[in-house]
Amino acid sequence: MAELYFVRHGQASFGADNYDELSPSGRTQSRWLGEYVAHASLRFDRVVIGTMERHRQTADEILAAMGGPQVEIAQDAGLNEYDFHALFAALGEEGVPAGWSAGKSSARSKQDFYKGLRHVLQLWADDRLPGPVPETWQQFQARVQRARSEIQRVGGKRVLVVSSGGPIAVTAQQVLQAPAETAIALNMQIRNSSVCQYVFNDSAMSLVSFNSVPHLERAGRHEFVTYG
Repeated sequence: MAELYFVRHGQASFGADNYDELSPSGRTQSRWLGEYVAHASLRFDRVVIGTMERHRQTADEILAAMGGPQVEIAQDAGLNEYDFHALFAALGEEGVPAGWSAGKSSARSKQDFYKGLRHVLQLWADDRLPGPVPETWQQFQARVQRARSEIQRVGGKRVLVVSSGGPIAVTAQQVLQAPAETAIALNMQIRNSSVCQYVFNDSAMSLVSFNSVPHLERAGRHEFVTYG
């Protein structure tokens, strides 16, 4: 069977005007991952990323650390993150978590942000958000499944995929045939530049490991274990 390495982007620019850009730490995380992969003598015959800038920047850093581009990078919008700004805006005046401003995706702290995110994701999955959203939970599930099915259909010996926490969590949930609550719980745990490994063919996919950060598990790198 083929191998799939599903990587979450490096740390983005949390709290900045443009979230969709790697922070300096995010670039370092991604570069270290590329160095780790190169040291393990792994080569990719396919690379697939979402269309977000942080996906491209992460892939570029990984491949540069491995010695440069190996294959052409394909893009699939099905691997993009959900629009959490729109989800928080859909809360309206009622049900806004503590530490948040109604109708705004801004919190006083990262702790407030992740508490609020879990809350809004559960409402989204239950179809209980009072305001309009750009896609339903079911539509999000469907586009992630379509992207995964396309990766399986095209195949390859060893495939690198760079995406975001939401699609990575939903992929694990779907492969494990678990409920929506599992995807939400996993989404809260996925670390920046972490790796989920799968084996697959055109009709099946199995999870080998989840949320691994071997490139950060050494002295002096603990502060680079991030979630944003």
